[in-house]
Amino acid sequence: MTITEKIIARASGRDRVSPGDVVFADVDKVMVHDVSGPGVATIFHDLEKEGKKIDRLWDPSRVWVAEDHFVPCSDKQSAQNIGTLEDFVKRFHIAKHFKYGFGQYGICHTLSHEEALVLPGEVYVGGDSHTNTTGALGAFAVGMGHTDVAYVLLNGTIWFRVPETLLFKINGRLPDYTMAKDVILRIIGDIGTDGGAYKAMQFAGSAVKEMAMDERITLTNMTTEAGAKNGIIEPDEKTIGYLKERTSASFIPMQGDPNAEYAEIHEYEGEKIVPLVAKPYSPANVVEARELSNVELDKAYVGSCTGAKLTDLREVAKIMKGRKIKVRTEILPAAQSIYMQALKEGLIQTFMEAGALIGPPTCGACCGAHMGVLRKNEVCISTTNRNFPGRMGDKESKTYLASPQTTAASALTGRITDPRDLR
Repeated sequence: MTITEKIIARASGRDRVSPGDVVFADVDKVMVHDVSGPGVATIFHDLEKEGKKIDRLWDPSRVWVAEDHFVPCSDKQSAQNIGTLEDFVKRFHIAKHFKYGFGQYGICHTLSHEEALVLPGEVYVGGDSHTNTTGALGAFAVGMGHTDVAYVLLNGTIWFRVPETLLFKINGRLPDYTMAKDVILRIIGDIGTDGGAYKAMQFAGSAVKEMAMDERITLTNMTTEAGAKNGIIEPDEKTIGYLKERTSASFIPMQGDPNAEYAEIHEYEGEKIVPLVAKPYSPANVVEARELSNVELDKAYVGSCTGAKLTDLREVAKIMKGRKIKVRTEILPAAQSIYMQALKEGLIQTFMEAGALIGPPTCGACCGAHMGVLRKNEVCISTTNRNFPGRMGDKESKTYLASPQTTAASALTGRITDPRDLR
């Protein structure tokens, strides 16, 4: 069995599962945020109106809550959503509540690994499509809608159809100025936004093994953009070391069998992958950054669960050090802990000396909600994961997706720039 199949088999009490099997599996961890949490609360309210008694969750200790999408609150409704979420937390005695403006908080898909809230071998479901992100730790991590999350919160179990697994082997080493974002854009450009539909996308190979955990997280994060059920990487010494720095909890890493069967195997030579950009309006609309050197920009954005981890910020700082930006540039670290470390390392000072605006952790600009919304006809290069019409603002704005390095280089020139060409 593959690692995904092994995790599902363990969680469903079976010795073996195969792609296509439908099973009920026990869930280890659940997450809701300030959009999905109020949605779940509404489901509970509707069930209670129908006469169902809801006085407890299946296991509050396995539930955690993040405030991240519309924080700091952008309007009256987002403020009300935070209030609804706070009431939900109090009612059901949820201890793990990451409140903005109150110590550690950040984007949910960053907190999941930054705080070691999810561990290898676990089944983790979240009320957000990018829950796939945490598969980089060797977990089966899946996003779900309000109704399914509500069911899990009450019962601790949910059904799955066991997905087929696509294996992506990235061999050799990545060249300078190529990042994990370029790798996943290359893959999505090849297989399309439906190429992973209800499949597990697993990453392996020497280039993946060499990646920092932050970079691996970028790979699994954007499996959502290929339609995948989950993204996953088998845990190794680097994974274990990363988690042991963050938790004393015990866990049992799982590995797929050497003779595991994969629906497809895709192999890439890392040395051949170059800085790439996804043009509007699809993450699959991928070209080499050098082909877009005539595209002038209004904004550069470094943020989101995809592109504002500590490694991302370090790479941006290397490129911006001693230089000045030429377009509006916003940099929002993905969690408060990352922001604090960036301060200690002098990264924030580097960004500010370059002329960039530094903001608090939030999903706001990525999802076109607030703190950096694009106006009509504005052009932005971004470290985020989606670029469909209206994703970051007006439907007639344009977002180009790129790595943190390419985004930083482009901020310095005012046009899309391959970081290899920066002078």
